[in-house]
Amino acid sequence: MMRRALFTASRRCLPTTRSARLQNTIRTMSVEVAALSNTEPLNINNDVSKFNLRGQFRSGKAAYLDTSSTTPLDPRVLDAMLPYMIGSYGNPHSRTHVYGWEAEHVVEQARQSIASLIHADDAKEIIFTSGATESNNLAIKGAAHFYQKRGKHLITTQTEHKCVLDSFRNLEQKEGYEVTYLPVQASTGRIDMNQLQDAIRPDTILCSVMAVNNEIGTLQPLQEIGALCRQNKIVFHCDAAQMLGKLPIHVNDLQIDLMSMSSHKVYGPKGIGALYVRRRPRVRLEPLLSGGGQERGLRSGTLPHFLCAGFGHACALAQQEMEYDTQWITYLSNKLQKGIESTIPAVVRNGDPEHNYNGCLNYSFAYVEGESLLMALKNIAVSSGSACTSASLEPSYVLRALGVDDELAHSSLRFGIGRFTTEEEIDFCLELLQRHVERLREMSPLWEMVQEGIDLKTIQWTQDATDGHH
Repeated sequence: MMRRALFTASRRCLPTTRSARLQNTIRTMSVEVAALSNTEPLNINNDVSKFNLRGQFRSGKAAYLDTSSTTPLDPRVLDAMLPYMIGSYGNPHSRTHVYGWEAEHVVEQARQSIASLIHADDAKEIIFTSGATESNNLAIKGAAHFYQKRGKHLITTQTEHKCVLDSFRNLEQKEGYEVTYLPVQASTGRIDMNQLQDAIRPDTILCSVMAVNNEIGTLQPLQEIGALCRQNKIVFHCDAAQMLGKLPIHVNDLQIDLMSMSSHKVYGPKGIGALYVRRRPRVRLEPLLSGGGQERGLRSGTLPHFLCAGFGHACALAQQEMEYDTQWITYLSNKLQKGIESTIPAVVRNGDPEHNYNGCLNYSFAYVEGESLLMALKNIAVSSGSACTSASLEPSYVLRALGVDDELAHSSLRFGIGRFTTEEEIDFCLELLQRHVERLREMSPLWEMVQEGIDLKTIQWTQDATDGHH
């Protein structure tokens, strides 16, 4: 099995033998893909210079710093998936022949790998879904429906992912549930445990708090939340899409009852996710989909066993390499933080610098319009917030919940650092940031006033008398 060092461009100078092994891997993958698509395989001897040491095509590609949105597929994961995309194509729910047995076997292997990564007691506690969005919907709506005879009060936070907030709004507006949306602390984005304690009522049946925020990287106090929920016999759901494979998760220590996971956030394929459903003490759900009930009666539909294989292998790799990933990502994160804060004035880091995931950084660049900065940074793949909402011109609701004013919220960028991020990409990002922030601020009259020592808060702005006239 290849070491990840083969896919990282500049962590160190790679020996010739490792470089040759990488070329062999690219050549092998090219032949396999060519066989599937009836095309000529890549001439590795002529075209290898067009690839970087992550096996990615260089020409026209921007530096990728958006790993909170999605992570690149680890080539080793693709290697694990290919046999089940070509030869072992059986239905994992067919129990009468070898094709079905092979497919079922790889699904159960994947289930075990995911359970091992989160330290679950039993692989049967892993329910495959199409992704974290479906997992969140199944957990929230499924638990709310099953336990509604005990009460109809639910708790979540104002900074959850959109699919979580929309699930709660649906229950609130269409089914008569009461939902408490906890605020977060302005300085950190974490919830106040005293406010959670005060929000709990005798009819509270479910509390949903994400592990790591997808926009600012803040890590919530999961152990304290889990203990409080268990003490009050409340089902604790956690959206761990941004935490899986990046930080250690022990579902029993954290007393998590339901946990949503996504494959493509952990260098696996898109289109597959999972929901952890605790068996002891048992947590019950009402299914969302009608059908064959293939996943313990909680989720119907034929499983894409090759995607399950990829997800499982991605989790196995994450468990093996988490320590090394953490060291590398922390090193690059510190480099990016120091570079931004030491060379660019009037920047604000959003989120908790102490309780956070280092691979997700969010900065506001004062007196710069975020959309203009994004356009200027066309050679760097970054985002202005969640990938699900970044197309909107509205300020981030997460930053608003932190008390960030609209101007700073509009000027924010999210930087995602991952396993395959290179030091050159960080250097390139810092160079372009410094250049374009300075250039855009030169066009800002507000920045000019600040440079002259004028306190903008003391200025009383008046509307131009000609406003509104054509």
